[in-house]
Amino acid sequence: MTTITSERNLSASLPAINFNTLGLMFISGFFATVAFDLWGQVISPALGFAKLSPHGLAQSLLGSLGLPNTAFAGYFVHFYIVGLIGYPIGWMFIFAPLWQRVVGDTHWFVPSAIYGFGLWVFAIGGITSLAGLPFFLNFSGIVWVALIGHVLYGIVMVAMLKLVEGQQNR
Repeated sequence: MTTITSERNLSASLPAINFNTLGLMFISGFFATVAFDLWGQVISPALGFAKLSPHGLAQSLLGSLGLPNTAFAGYFVHFYIVGLIGYPIGWMFIFAPLWQRVVGDTHWFVPSAIYGFGLWVFAIGGITSLAGLPFFLNFSGIVWVALIGHVLYGIVMVAMLKLVEGQQNR
């Protein structure tokens, strides 16, 4: 039985584009986004660190592109477009296959953490600049909370992929 997997030998093929893959993306992205938001909006401030506002970044980006930048639009982009679709696509169709091709078979934990780090560079280094905000937000406290959040996102997303795939292979 062929399954979608984030750790198998991906040099031969990419995941199939079907409802199973879409469901896997949504499930893994959902739990990863919840972990990211729980860390950045609840746990981090409770510990005395900065509070993340990823929907605010999305709003800023939308506004800089001349698109509607309401609070709803910011939340929609952050949660649905990025969290459930964009970042999982990046892992399943770009990063994991490249990792497999370049590094080979490894445990999923290290590449998932590296992927999360890459997401942080992309979001805080790139998207903030496109949105007209200071590069890496001037390395304020929010940047370091976002680093932990993005690495956590990568780890939780791939852990959920592995969990669901393990259940599918039973």
